[in-house]
Amino acid sequence: MKIKVGFQGSNGTFSEIAALQYFRNRDIDAQGYPGFKAILNDVENGTLDYAVLPVENTTTGIIARCYDLFRQYDIHAVGEIDIPIREDLIVIPGTGLEEIREVYSHPEALSQCTEFFAANPQIKSVPWQDTARSVEYVRDCGDRSKAALGSWRAREYYGMESLISEVQDSDLNMTRFLVVTAKDESDPAADKISMMLVLKHRPGALYNILGILAKNGINILKLESRPIPGKIFEYMFYIDFSGNAETREMKAVLKELSLRCEEARMLGCYKAAEPEKFSESNS
Repeated sequence: MKIKVGFQGSNGTFSEIAALQYFRNRDIDAQGYPGFKAILNDVENGTLDYAVLPVENTTTGIIARCYDLFRQYDIHAVGEIDIPIREDLIVIPGTGLEEIREVYSHPEALSQCTEFFAANPQIKSVPWQDTARSVEYVRDCGDRSKAALGSWRAREYYGMESLISEVQDSDLNMTRFLVVTAKDESDPAADKISMMLVLKHRPGALYNILGILAKNGINILKLESRPIPGKIFEYMFYIDFSGNAETREMKAVLKELSLRCEEARMLGCYKAAEPEKFSESNS
């Protein structure tokens, strides 16, 4: 029986690449969704077994609109994968750079290619639904003045051509994806914990939380503040740190953290990803 896996966007997006790569040794039915809420609804109600969601990019930082939804659903992260983001300038076959006046793509992708647009001021960037839909739109228009930023998979899927390969600003451009589920799963090899914390309003609250981790020799991997919906200038924190939540020592640390916070929610405990060197030959 195939495992049902959801991802944001359509065929050819980097989210689809992440889903196929993470589950490459398993028989899956990968399904694209127009938005994160629809995906998380179907994970929570059991329609999907898993979802693969982008949460952070090395160029543009945290993908907040996705992260902030975690608080609303009874799901947890059980894995992660890092995918190199290689944005090709994709065109109708035979198109020259001098013909292009508009480039379509997801806003995240456009923001990761600012140097290309600075070097080509005659070309306008146009936000679109996702990278793959942008390629599909340019193909359907049949207009050589239009191009898209997208993946090699989108280029192949829609029968287009890469005029320029890898136009992203950084060669280290990479997106981190979390694999989430509503199932009760645990991995004995897990070595990374993600949490959401709402601190008490008192001096030194954050200092004390970080001190708990420091005194136990726990390495903090990420710390990000986000506004709390419905409250004025109040913030929660997303924090990632090394460890396995099932060990006796970590259980004591997690208990101490919960006592020091207004709210402490485990988003997941999973095996940290090794950076993927993804190419067409990996598909």
